[in-house]
Amino acid sequence: MGRMFGTNGVRGVINQDMNIQLAMQMGKAVGTVLHGIVAVATDTRMSADMLRAAVSAGLMSVGCDVVFLGAIPTPALQYYVKTNDAVACGIMITASHNPPEFNGIKVVAADGTEASKEQEAAIEDKYDEIIPEVPWNMVGGYRHVPGADDAYVDAVVSKLDREAIRAAGLTVVLDCANGAAFHTSPLLLRKLGVRAVTINGNPQGEFPGHPSEPTADNLTDLCRMVVDVHADLGIAHDGDADRCVFVDGNGNYIPGDKTLAILAKGIVMANGGGEVVTPVATSSVIDDVVGSVGGKVVRTAVGSPVVARKMMDDGGVFGGEENGGLIFPDHQYCRDGAMAIGRMLECIVRNGPLNFQTAALPTYYTEKRKMECPDDLKDAVLKFLESHTTIKNKDRTDGLKLITNDFWLLARPSGTEPIFRIYVESKDRDKAVKTADRYQKMVESFISSA
Repeated sequence: MGRMFGTNGVRGVINQDMNIQLAMQMGKAVGTVLHGIVAVATDTRMSADMLRAAVSAGLMSVGCDVVFLGAIPTPALQYYVKTNDAVACGIMITASHNPPEFNGIKVVAADGTEASKEQEAAIEDKYDEIIPEVPWNMVGGYRHVPGADDAYVDAVVSKLDREAIRAAGLTVVLDCANGAAFHTSPLLLRKLGVRAVTINGNPQGEFPGHPSEPTADNLTDLCRMVVDVHADLGIAHDGDADRCVFVDGNGNYIPGDKTLAILAKGIVMANGGGEVVTPVATSSVIDDVVGSVGGKVVRTAVGSPVVARKMMDDGGVFGGEENGGLIFPDHQYCRDGAMAIGRMLECIVRNGPLNFQTAALPTYYTEKRKMECPDDLKDAVLKFLESHTTIKNKDRTDGLKLITNDFWLLARPSGTEPIFRIYVESKDRDKAVKTADRYQKMVESFISSA
């Protein structure tokens, strides 16, 4: 079968590469490797019930009991698995921010974190085998267990300064992307005494409001609505609500690395220092801000499971990626959209409006380029770039990062598609553009002549 798990679970187009045969065999493989009671949940996609039924059938056929938690955010499933000792693992049926024709299967380990690479490899190996089923009298059972969503919200609320948030009398506009946050995030805001105007709050798997990736282009309605209702903040989730991005009170979309820096500053100050973990692709604004309050930044390869495991190993106080995936270790070691809302509300109450906080950040310009590149050429491109640069400061944590005094460049092959990416960041916009142009031409000419 080869490698099935990408950077975030197994994904594919429904009834093409992601079908019920695959889902049932995945259920059997997961149930055989991580045997015991398995918690299953879905996001709001049209194919959710079909895949849930197939995965559950596979699990029960190898003797696992299934508890179905309903359509809830990925971090709500992760919290349930972490806090219920009887549960061996979890399976989330989601394709996160992918278009509606996609769906996927994400495995959660017993501690609530995403399955490790070793566990994924064991599941893939098992998937390729003929997996024996149990005798008739050992087949697993199935029951629906409601309430995991409410328990998750209560756990988030318990970690926040509810009185301060309630007293501030804030108004927010919440965009649930018609996804898994449709119940949890409005409930969270109600419990915090925040007036919430909700858009795209119906669990509709076609994502009719806008595509479920929370980018600036997809959130024009949210930006406009924040201004129209004089809100203090705009909040947007992706499809499975493990990510969260923000819009300031003037209707400006705030890039994820700025959110990361603002929240990191507050958390490092509250802890009297500490380590913030983020991938090599995140803006240097995080280094400037965290360094200014006595913390340190540690870089990892791209991918939230990598960040979470590094935080667990090092005792990091905060971590995350620039796409809105933020990890709060006092709650759980996974991306958590609801806790991101709570911590941002606290941050505004303590430190003032979001537009003032972002205006105080140092300015960097980032150029992102992507080129089509066959999978079998990706390593050759990296070797070519490394041998054709005079820059001495190289970081090979993930792809190739070249660091100079006035810019950095990251050359990185995609882990999920035949694409090669180049990121350049500089305080000088012109330098960022010209450097990205130069390296893009180098890569394209190498690929075309290979």
